[in-house]
Amino acid sequence: MANECTHPWDYDWIRLPDNDLADGPPAASLGLGSRALRNSTIVLTAKVVARLIALVTVLYMIRRLAPAHYGTFTVLINLTAIVSVVLDLGFNVLFVREGARNHNEIQRYLRNVMSLRLLMSVVAFLLLAGLVIPLGLSDLLVPGFVLMVLTSYASLLRNGLYAVQQLGYEAIAVILESVVLLVLVVYGGRTQQSVAYYVWAYAAQYAFSCVYFIVVLATKRIATVGWRFEPAFLREWFWKGLPFALTFILTIIYFRIDQPLVYAFHGKFAASYYGAAYKPIEALLFVPITFLSIVFPVLSVYHRERPTDMLDALNRFYKALLLMGWPVSVGIFVLAGPLTPVLLGNDYGASEPALKILALALGIAFINNTFIGALNASDRQSSFSWAAAWSVVANVGLNLALIPPFSFIGASWATVLTELALAVAGWILTARYVGRVPVAALSWRVILAGLVMGAAIYPLSNLRGL
Repeated sequence: MANECTHPWDYDWIRLPDNDLADGPPAASLGLGSRALRNSTIVLTAKVVARLIALVTVLYMIRRLAPAHYGTFTVLINLTAIVSVVLDLGFNVLFVREGARNHNEIQRYLRNVMSLRLLMSVVAFLLLAGLVIPLGLSDLLVPGFVLMVLTSYASLLRNGLYAVQQLGYEAIAVILESVVLLVLVVYGGRTQQSVAYYVWAYAAQYAFSCVYFIVVLATKRIATVGWRFEPAFLREWFWKGLPFALTFILTIIYFRIDQPLVYAFHGKFAASYYGAAYKPIEALLFVPITFLSIVFPVLSVYHRERPTDMLDALNRFYKALLLMGWPVSVGIFVLAGPLTPVLLGNDYGASEPALKILALALGIAFINNTFIGALNASDRQSSFSWAAAWSVVANVGLNLALIPPFSFIGASWATVLTELALAVAGWILTARYVGRVPVAALSWRVILAGLVMGAAIYPLSNLRGL
């Protein structure tokens, strides 16, 4: 479910060691480091701009919908995300991994996955209906379903560019998408539209994305969109992708189940306060996710062709994520008081303690992407699925134990504890199957510097009325 520096050390972990070149590494791996560096710079720059626009957009929407309605919107979005696992089936990650290894098969992969996803949308509709109708959200079923399907296809099409590491057009896309949504949301706010309008606005954003990526993939001769259904191929991919699917299901449940539970136990106002506090944290998480999506194809090839370099890359990846995530966590925790009215508005004062608690989970969530990438790229996705499974069991149990008596404050603490459990499990599995990431040696200086920063800005924590 954050951030960003663009200092040289943020990208240093992806350099290829010069002394390996004399050994004649396979051609497929030559230039991956420099290409990943270039892609990181391009995409992160674009996504920083896009996420700033998106953050302004969502904060505007939070204020316009107010606590009386924002909770309804955020619960619907979370329910569509939960149901979307039926559409994914783990194929998104598999598509990137296999596409990175076999560029000439990308079109075949894409068409098969698109066809299966169309069939699975029927099942997804029924599941979504079973969730939203009991909560009294039946009027949002159709826009929620359309949003879910378009989001799924947009993600798949976008991954075609990640598979071939041609991300210049992706950088353009993220900015255009954010502008489209901003225009639609501002119009909705000025004309006092209902929750349904904002759901349709998000759906329109992803419809634009689908059209854009279809054109780019065809123009760049990466793939032409079409339909193809090969049962034997899809059956093979289903079993290959099952660990990814399980991990995706567990991750989605972990990230999304708390808000519907808050809504069910304590109503729309509590859901609004929690959803509003969660949104800045969630918005910041695009950075580690973006880094992972760029690095994942590189790690996949390293695992096959340059395994001796993989652990060094993971260590650099870990430190880069910690360098970005930890200072942001400390800053939000210390300054939650003045940040809450500035970001969310005066109607959301109750969100302040939740924002402070959730900030603690942010830095942990950043570094967890190191272990996710390591295990998935090394074909150990089933191992991480088990770790994620136990973390989700703990998360659901904690939410069910803490939300009824403590409302969204309990949900916030459940998030922190689950991230910590996932980090421990991920580190153990990575040490077993890939190599030991020296967490203490890589972390202590960064953690100490973050604490010093927190002490320096503490006098600002009591500011109000900014």
